Amino acid sequence: MIDHHSILLLATALCAIVLLIVLIAIVKLNPFIVLFFTSLALAIVTGMPSQAIVKSFEAGVGGTLGHIAIVVGLGTMLGKMMAESGGANRIALTLIRLFGEKRVHWAMVAIGFIVGLPVFFEVGFVLLIPIVFTVARRTGTSLILVGLPMVAGVSVVHGLVPPHPAALLAVSIYGADMGRTVFYAILIGIPTAVIAGPVYAKFISPRITLAAENPIAEQFVGHGTEGSLPGFGITLATILLPVVLILIGSFANAVSRPTSAANGALHFLGNADIALFVGTVVSFITLGSMRGISREKILKYTSDCLAPTANITLLVGAGGGFGRILQDSGVSQAMIGLAVHAHVSLLLLAWMMAALIRLATGSSTVAMTTAAGIVAPIALQTPGVHPELLAIATGAGALIFSHVNDGGFWLVKEYFNMSVADTMKTWSVCETLISVVALLLVFAVSAVT
Repeated sequence: MIDHHSILLLATALCAIVLLIVLIAIVKLNPFIVLFFTSLALAIVTGMPSQAIVKSFEAGVGGTLGHIAIVVGLGTMLGKMMAESGGANRIALTLIRLFGEKRVHWAMVAIGFIVGLPVFFEVGFVLLIPIVFTVARRTGTSLILVGLPMVAGVSVVHGLVPPHPAALLAVSIYGADMGRTVFYAILIGIPTAVIAGPVYAKFISPRITLAAENPIAEQFVGHGTEGSLPGFGITLATILLPVVLILIGSFANAVSRPTSAANGALHFLGNADIALFVGTVVSFITLGSMRGISREKILKYTSDCLAPTANITLLVGAGGGFGRILQDSGVSQAMIGLAVHAHVSLLLLAWMMAALIRLATGSSTVAMTTAAGIVAPIALQTPGVHPELLAIATGAGALIFSHVNDGGFWLVKEYFNMSVADTMKTWSVCETLISVVALLLVFAVSAVT
């Protein structure tokens, strides 16, 4: 049975999240102030020691921004170079020509699925968002119809498909076969991405009205006539360079001895921050100086484009602080206890465990790895379990209902210039569709294997 203290923690956390949504979406208060206030209130009500409250919030903010700020900054610079050189226009025109204006949302889910394979969600998002803005503008299509399939594709592979780092770790914890896991994950991931991306985007986009002006989108408006645009090959190579470097880093141990200098160099180059840094610097050459753009203009572009991202990084950090308070106050442990006491199948238990931790912490990576660590010992004593499907079920649970304590929620909200309510109707529902559809497909595969 769940004790009264755990029930109180869960009820308090639920009230805190509802309060957050009401204050931001209805009362229209500043989201950063609301996140800070609600985090402090939650910590006090749950009985956290006063000297630990601020440290916990600061640790959550710092831990989140340590990665996100670098990714958003470098990704924005790379995106600005794509826009100013006309590279984003080139890719957009190519996709429109290949798929047709009425099917560009299918193109976006495909490119999101492919580019997202080796990278964290945030990296794939900032790499592809300039193309989303440009395609939407070129076709006169809703940003949601074009952008939601892209984020669905990136999110699906983030949670389900190795060699993505979190999925790879889950495979290791469960002792699953890598090849079979990749096969099942792609088999399940493709229809999942289709349903949560193009299909749902087609349904929801007419029901959401976006603001006429989008300050961030203006940073990525493509330039130049088609004849003056850079080549498709050089543009695609530039945007995929960070992806390739990260992919090389993920296979470093397979091609070199773990303690060797070569292995260390590959891991260094494959770090997401370093890969994006290299890609951004290369873009200054391939999409800058080679296109006749002066160093002074490159400096101006890369300086000016950062100003609109300040609010994004602050909100993402505050969301991380709220998530850390949820962890340190004991809410996360209460959710774990709730899942452990549920008498359900192991696949559903893994999904539930990851889902509850995701709701509490906001991090799909933390949810996936923590849930796998808890469920794996139980799986070892349960005959007939497919560890590959267990890893995928865990990843599916870790993607459920992204909300205000998830950095990805604020990235999507701010880049798409949506309200909190509209972000939940689009992005949060999209994530929940991914989670539920993937789980149902896991059960279907389990029934026939």
